[in-house]
This record gives sequence, C-alpha cells and structure tokens, in this order.
Amino acid sequence: MALDRPTVLSLIRAHLADELEIDPDLIQGSTRFREDLEADSLDLYTLVQELEDSYGVKMSDEQAARILTVGQAVDFVLESTSSVTTTHERE
Repeated sequence: MALDRPTVLSLIRAHLADELEIDPDLIQGSTRFREDLEADSLDLYTLVQELEDSYGVKMSDEQAARILTVGQAVDFVLESTSSVTTTHERE
C-alpha cells in the first residue's frame, strides 16, 4: 500500500479520535498532542505502538519525545516508510 500524507494523516486522526474520544475534525496537522489534545504519556505511548504496528516503523523514546504535533508524526511515518521502501527496492 502506497502511503501519502492525506492517508497517514487520516489514519492517525482516526486513531487519536478513538483513543481520546474526540471529534476527528478537531485534529489537524498542526494539532499539538499535549497542549491541544491534552494527551498524556500513556496516550502518546499507545500512539507510538499503533504507528509501529500499523506501518512497521520503529521509534525510539528520543524520537517520540521530539514529535510534538500530529503533522510531525505523519512526517515521521512517511520518512520511515519511504526509507524502508527505498532500501528494499535496492536489494
């Protein structure tokens, strides 16, 4: 499945809306996890696990700590999956 920004954003929005019990329309790329969504450490840990399981990416604690907005999470997934695809294409 080819991933693009709208697809990944949509999937992350759906996950966060379900996890935090909020309207997905309130979640945009610029939405901040802690300040705007009031997500706590467990919510963020769950999101990281979801990203790793859904997209096959690995995120260190340091990387996770630098991701402050939904858009940054989308960028991480796109960068991680494109590097995996590129690596596999070269083999």
